[in-house]
Order: sequence, then C-alpha cells, then structure tokens
Amino acid sequence: MSMPKPPKGDKPPSEDKPPKGDKPPSEDKQGFLQPNKNMLTFPAFSSFLLFHGVFNRYGGFSPAPWDSQNVSFGLGDDSQNVLANREGIKKVLGCRQLVSARQVHESQVFVVKETPKEDSNVDGFDALVTNVQGLGLMIQQADCQAVMLFDPEKMAVGIVHAGWRGSVNDVIAKTVSAMRHTFATEPAALIAAISPSLGPCCAEFINYRSEFPVSLHRYQVRPNYFDFWAISRDQLCAAGVRLDNIHTAKVCTCCTQDYFSYRRERETGRFASVIGIREVKG
Repeated sequence: MSMPKPPKGDKPPSEDKPPKGDKPPSEDKQGFLQPNKNMLTFPAFSSFLLFHGVFNRYGGFSPAPWDSQNVSFGLGDDSQNVLANREGIKKVLGCRQLVSARQVHESQVFVVKETPKEDSNVDGFDALVTNVQGLGLMIQQADCQAVMLFDPEKMAVGIVHAGWRGSVNDVIAKTVSAMRHTFATEPAALIAAISPSLGPCCAEFINYRSEFPVSLHRYQVRPNYFDFWAISRDQLCAAGVRLDNIHTAKVCTCCTQDYFSYRRERETGRFASVIGIREVKG
C-alpha cells in the first residue's frame, strides 16, 4: 500500500558524500544487475561511442527501505551497500569511474576536465558535463528528472538533476550553455533524453502560486498538477535543442514500484541515471 504523500514543497534531504575511510567493496561481493531487467536505455543514444542507462531499484544489495539498488550516501543505508551498488553499475556499463554530485536543487554546473583517481562526488552541483572518455556522469533521483545530453559532433556529454527548483532556475539552459562554452557544442546537434520521473499524473503542487513563476503556470494539466516533462522539453527547445532530438521515457516514478519515489515513500533510496563517452583503446 502506498504511503501518504509528503507535504508539497518539502525539500528531500541532500544526497551526502561517502563517509571518510570507506573502502570499495571486496571483489567477491557479486552484483545482481542485469541490463535487460534493471536498466532502461534510449534508442536515440545507441552509439558504440556512448554508454548510458537509467537503473531501476532492483538488483542491488541495500535492505528496506532502500531496497535494493540505492546509489546515495547519507540516507541511512550502509555505505558498503551503496559502494557495492555503484560498482555494479560500473561493471554493467563498462566505465572506469563514476562522477556524481551532492545535489542541492539549484543550478550550478560542474565541468569534469580529467579522470579522477577514484569515484568522485562533488559538492553543491546539479549538473555535470565532460568530454573525458571512460567516465560515467551519474545523477541520483527519486522523482526528480535526469536530463541526459549527448553531442555526437564534439563528443561531449552532460547530465542534469532537474527537480521543480531546477526547473524554476532553468538548470537545463545553464547546462547547455556550459557545453557551448566548454566544448563548442551547437545546441541543435544535441540529443536529449528525459528519464523516468514524476509525471503529470502525480506532480501535485498546492503552493505553486508562491513556488513557480507565472511562466510555468500554463503547464498545469488539472488543478494543482503540472507536466514537468513538457516543461523540460520546452526548456530544451528554448536552449536550442531540436524538438525531434528530445526523447522522454514517460514513466512516472510515483506510479510504478520499479523506481524509488520520495513522494510515494518518503523514506527511500535513490536510483541512478548515468551517461558517458566510451573509452576508445588503441
């Protein structure tokens, strides 16, 4: 049975950095992730130069209420479970390192310029961009969107954590702008994908008049309910991305039990969306 929804406007706890001194899980701790069961992919990103995936809540090590593929520290789950879950993602995708952020529901963009020696978690950012091969850029979510970006011309990628505050602050446009300035990305060349996230069926905001600018009020599909998939689509278009290059999963995380949902469960884990440029050896 679904738990009561949290009061609208509440801000979920920030995903924290791993406790100091934690070590990666031992190699004998085997993962259960199966790409065909636990990972959603977008056909538009089908390129041998790219890896990506949206991982559902199954196939990991974490116990309830974070069961089982929780990728976030600071929620009460054992850090060794989180590290093991992240290692499983790296193995499935074939990437060397994961770069994530302690997301704060704002609009700062972090440019990853080199390969870290180990998995990295940067403080205070809600978007990541890179052109470094072999790195997986990871967003942690439980109703918020991950908006993945791929520039096939300049071989660069980006990923955005877009909750309602990020939409209000237009974090998507700021990420596209960062890719333009850093990699000379032409927005019209970008391919974008919007992950499973809170759908218009469940995105109720009773305080929207004080929380949202008037420009977003037109996305109200019925009293107090908003279509944030459409908001992100239009913000991508406004940033120069072509409409036919925008792809939406159209899976509501609150409706399905396959993904963590803060709104449905309150105390829960975070699932991962990851994108990166495949390492070319030779």
